[in-house]
Amino acid sequence: MVAVAYSGGRDSTALLHATLVAAQDTGWHVVALHVNHALSAHADDWQQHCQDQCARWAAQGHALSFAATRLSTQPQAGDSIEAWARRERYAALREMAMAHAASVVLLAHHRRDQAETFLLQAFRSAGVAGLAGMPREIERDGLRWMRPWLGLPRSPIEAYVQHHGIAYVDDDSNEDDRYARNRLRRRVWPALEQAFANAEPALAAAASWAQQAQSCLDELADLDLATRVDAHGLSLSGLFDLSAARRVNALREWLRRQTGRPAPASLVERLGDELRGAGPASWPMSGATLYRRRGRLVCVLESTAAGSTATERENTLQLRRAGTYRLPGWGGALRVTRAKEGGVPLAWLAQLELRERSGGEQFQAGLGRPPRSLKKQFQAANLAAWERSGPLIFSGGQLVFVPGLGLDTRVIGLPGQAQVTLSWEPLLKR
Repeated sequence: MVAVAYSGGRDSTALLHATLVAAQDTGWHVVALHVNHALSAHADDWQQHCQDQCARWAAQGHALSFAATRLSTQPQAGDSIEAWARRERYAALREMAMAHAASVVLLAHHRRDQAETFLLQAFRSAGVAGLAGMPREIERDGLRWMRPWLGLPRSPIEAYVQHHGIAYVDDDSNEDDRYARNRLRRRVWPALEQAFANAEPALAAAASWAQQAQSCLDELADLDLATRVDAHGLSLSGLFDLSAARRVNALREWLRRQTGRPAPASLVERLGDELRGAGPASWPMSGATLYRRRGRLVCVLESTAAGSTATERENTLQLRRAGTYRLPGWGGALRVTRAKEGGVPLAWLAQLELRERSGGEQFQAGLGRPPRSLKKQFQAANLAAWERSGPLIFSGGQLVFVPGLGLDTRVIGLPGQAQVTLSWEPLLKR
């Protein structure tokens, strides 16, 4: 099953049609995912257009389904409408894709979109991560997100739609100069192309170089954090063993992993000045609080304190590969990392149960040590209440993983088995 994000606009309509043509003789089933943002008076009409278009293509013999979600939330005071819409749209696309058992979501961004993103990020004084723009392919939240046309100019897409006579939605909000991208497209881009004919490919290429640079920084952060982060937080002594540039890079990546979004540069700079102190301390940030506790930096998010209602929580999970699996109902994400030893066999994780503590659970913390109740294990580990958040993970009735404690010793694999380790990361509550 492959999913296509389908707004009804020219680009996504062309991508959906091209996907259907490519899938004709492959046995693929395609699902078109439409997000109704409920921001325009025409939003319901656009959704109906998309549904009708899919019905016509399905009637012509294409293996196509249509799914739509109408957003029920609204931007809060002070929110960027563009940022809010982007965040909510991707969350809705993920939910629909998972509900339809799609493993891949195709997005219709092209080279002009990438060039525009580079410029917009530069105007916001973004660092390398922002200038890197949109990745062509990324695995996130248990799904593979792909932009097959990211290197393609806009003109072939326009020609494709015209050649096939495909109807599409013309979003009137594209004329609204309140939105930064619209101002760039309408006021800046025509003059830019007139002055620099190669502006689009040059800016897209710059984004590609930034992606390579960011990949190097990510790999460096992975190396630096691997031995400095455990279930209790980020080791401050280990952090300050690094050079200033590597320390900032590692701290920025750790904060991003904790909150799910880039940390403000002002906060990173402040932490660099203040973290060396001794004793307990705290730093508030949007949606979370950072604590210096027992020589570690710990991030406590709103979702950890507020919790989630049981009816919202996922109760099953399938893990077949390494990656990060978001569990919004539990207010966090499960990070799955490949391991040569000391991990749980990947085969154990094909069908998991996610449970709350009910009392009586036994956890074995090491070889030769007896299983003990979770309460005693938490006390022995000196874990605060917010360090115990997250689901208990079971496989076939056996306790596999406990946030804050790690893997139960009884599930550790044997040499030669494909193994992974698990870690729990609270997410920022949206």
